[in-house]
Amino acid sequence: MRAGAVMLAALALTLPLAAAIPSEAAACPGVTVPGAQKQVIACLDDLTTKGTSASGHTDQSDWSGLNSPGAVNPGGVPGMQVDGYFPDTSTGNTNHGWNHDAQFVIRLPQRWNGGLVVAGSPGNRETYANDFTISDWALAKGYAYAATDKGNTGVYFYRDGARPGDAVAEWNRRVSELAVAAKAVVRQRYGRPARTTIAAGQSNGGYLVRWQIENRPDLFDGGVDWEGTLFTADGPNLLTFLPPALRAYAKGDTAGVAAAGFAPESDFLWPFHYQYYWDLTQRLYREEFDPTYDGDAEAGTPFCASGTPGCDTDYDYASRPAAVKQAVARVSLTGKIKRPLVIVHGTLDTLLPIREDSDVYAKMIADRHRDRLLRYYRVEGGNHVDSLYPAFPDRLRPLLPCFRSAFTALEAWIGTGTPPPPDATLPRPATGDLENTCTLGATP
Repeated sequence: MRAGAVMLAALALTLPLAAAIPSEAAACPGVTVPGAQKQVIACLDDLTTKGTSASGHTDQSDWSGLNSPGAVNPGGVPGMQVDGYFPDTSTGNTNHGWNHDAQFVIRLPQRWNGGLVVAGSPGNRETYANDFTISDWALAKGYAYAATDKGNTGVYFYRDGARPGDAVAEWNRRVSELAVAAKAVVRQRYGRPARTTIAAGQSNGGYLVRWQIENRPDLFDGGVDWEGTLFTADGPNLLTFLPPALRAYAKGDTAGVAAAGFAPESDFLWPFHYQYYWDLTQRLYREEFDPTYDGDAEAGTPFCASGTPGCDTDYDYASRPAAVKQAVARVSLTGKIKRPLVIVHGTLDTLLPIREDSDVYAKMIADRHRDRLLRYYRVEGGNHVDSLYPAFPDRLRPLLPCFRSAFTALEAWIGTGTPPPPDATLPRPATGDLENTCTLGATP
């Protein structure tokens, strides 16, 4: 689903295609994206969504539903945009009628601050998923920006690859591939290399930040992780906390849902997430890592009765064959970060509950004696997506402004050595513009 209150876990495939990318503008400086199979260049008066929504250089259905309606974004950033794709065999990304995965976008503002931001899409969205939440902000600050669809998209992303776990493993490779290519493009365009390269992302995009900071410190100087997904072979992971939550909720067992990891005070969000998030998310990622569980059925039977053969509600990760855990291990995080990392995560996250995700990951980092490289901010009232804020303005808090504050803090940390405020649980302000302000480490 990609409109309104949107699931990050999977997307409907019935949305209209974006307008065709205009042909290359003759006046644009020439750049070549290393390794790209296709690229199209355009010089634009405005690289932000205020301009690209009109010019056909974004697809709003990629990014709708991630932000609250009152979020204010900058605009008026002229520059050059390069759209294209790397060689790939999967065809889920329908943007521009290309029907080709491994699509990317690279944006190069006229006024460059010497930095580069690289992002992967949240959930299983397409190339422009971070345009409103990350690209607009980064471009207005003068950064070049690059994003990838991660190499597979949509509700059937798990069909990509030959082995369980291949689709998720490709995500990591595609972000690294784009970072290498974008650095080369930046050097071509501006005549010097990027001084700073930052990984940024939300949900699955946040997982990509974590993985790159652990495994590719040669490519990145730091990262901002907005509620990243945690994959660990022994748990917790999506397959350890979603099935028990599904079973408990169906029986009206609120204590069981809380025992699965979800904050009891988030109970007002459970009906929506039960209907739209938990079941489908569980089935898609179970299909990716454990496709034999339901035999030949495609992604199981939604909301099946407990006891039905192959019912995902009955799924028990701990009892599955060792091969399943080996598939998850291929993409698991270790906590051994090698560059500065700032994490923001909402205490009312009702898809990736904080105590089963970022709380655990922060401890993993500490256990690796890398906590000197981490700042972790738990945001009271934050949910997984900001689009539900208008429905519960007295209980929720949008995370976008906290992500931006975290980004600013990381800039100073890697730029001047000024450390961010200490780790903190940020209280939800009783007053003020919660859609556009967030102070780290202190009560606003």
